[in-house]
Amino acid sequence: MLETAAQGFAAMGSESRLEVLRVLVRAGEAGLTVGDIKDRTGIAPSTLAHHLKFMAGAGLVTQEKIGRTTINRAQFDVLQKLANFILSECCADAPRKFANDG
Repeated sequence: MLETAAQGFAAMGSESRLEVLRVLVRAGEAGLTVGDIKDRTGIAPSTLAHHLKFMAGAGLVTQEKIGRTTINRAQFDVLQKLANFILSECCADAPRKFANDG
């Protein structure tokens, strides 16, 4: 899981990609076309295509071709696994407070 998590986090490792991913998360299961994403982010189509391909390669985004249109969707299950991974050991090494400490 460490290698998969590293790839996923690396794919989110730029402001532009993180912005695109957040836009796709906001769109929900319906997803968005490249044009819709461009309109919401202002990122040029060629740059946007590069970012989407990179995130799709890491499994964060899927791209479904419908006719001449490509619908891009956030992969919520993958994003949930990444969130769970990073939080799985939350506070494991933190000092514990006991009821009788005063």
